[in-house]
Amino acid sequence: MPAGKNMPANKISELLGELHMVLAGKGSRVFDSTVPLVVYLLLNSIFSGWVGTAGAAGAALLLLILRLLRRESPVYALGGFGAAALAVVFSQLAGTGTGFFVPGLLSGAISVALCVVSVLLNRPLVAWTSHLTRRWPRQWYWHKKVLPAYNEVTIAWGVVFALRLWVQYSLFLQGDVGTLGLVQLFLGWPFTVLLLIASYLYGQGRLRSLSGPSVEEFKAGAQPPWQGQRQGF
Repeated sequence: MPAGKNMPANKISELLGELHMVLAGKGSRVFDSTVPLVVYLLLNSIFSGWVGTAGAAGAALLLLILRLLRRESPVYALGGFGAAALAVVFSQLAGTGTGFFVPGLLSGAISVALCVVSVLLNRPLVAWTSHLTRRWPRQWYWHKKVLPAYNEVTIAWGVVFALRLWVQYSLFLQGDVGTLGLVQLFLGWPFTVLLLIASYLYGQGRLRSLSGPSVEEFKAGAQPPWQGQRQGF
């Protein structure tokens, strides 16, 4: 294949490093949030009624107990148990298996709203998530030659989250529990990783085109022309 059509090895290495930094320590979260859903799908395909939701809540509770016994952080397990408990409540209120997915739909709607409101306030959500991960100065993100990149990526996130919510809600209305569960699994962490990669590649290119200061140049009060941020977003 001709040179230039493959992503350079150093860029792939950079992406892997960035993903590791962003997702470091999230393994427990992935596991603790996925297991209850898988248990629910398996039990719901065999039994009817409350068995699937009860099994999901039980799996989440066992994970929480396991984290406590191993003296690991129970934060993600607590989140998984809380989500499973809410799913049980909504399932019972709805009287159907699709009620299990109501908390996920609500979470998706909140994500879309946060993207929209943060862009309207000119304080984009992606900038906040980057700041919390990297601890770069908040004022750097608001620089006029940096902010547009984060606004644009946040708008893209809002559109993608809205499309994901529309797909999930459409399946929810159809009452297709099996397909809805499989879609939710794929649109969970696999989807998030792909979104992070696309956001990083676009964001890096946009920062270069804006020709703003790098984080270190901003901290040092350097005057233009700036070298710009070459890694990280």
